[in-house]
Amino acid sequence: MAKGFGNMMKQVQKMQAKMMEVQEQLAEERVEGSAGGGMVKAIVNGKQELVEIQIDKEVVDPEDVEMLQDLIVAAVNQANKTAAELASEKMSEVTGGLNIPGLPMM
Repeated sequence: MAKGFGNMMKQVQKMQAKMMEVQEQLAEERVEGSAGGGMVKAIVNGKQELVEIQIDKEVVDPEDVEMLQDLIVAAVNQANKTAAELASEKMSEVTGGLNIPGLPMM
């Protein structure tokens, strides 16, 4: 029984190491979300960290700042959703689709 537990622990350690590797890879990934027909773009990494915002100057209207704010929020939300899907897909490759309590599942 102890041997089986030891093998299971080795497997868990391998999985954790692979998950750390995937998390490092995700930090290097870039995904984009856009709004306003591409006038506002948000680029996030695979860990859902905002790394860049691109705003077309045509959408910058001092009389309508609220619209620009809404476009930025929409673009960031879209990019984060795509990044979350990417992270989930990459992590499920490591875990075989299992949701294992206690292991980080982005």
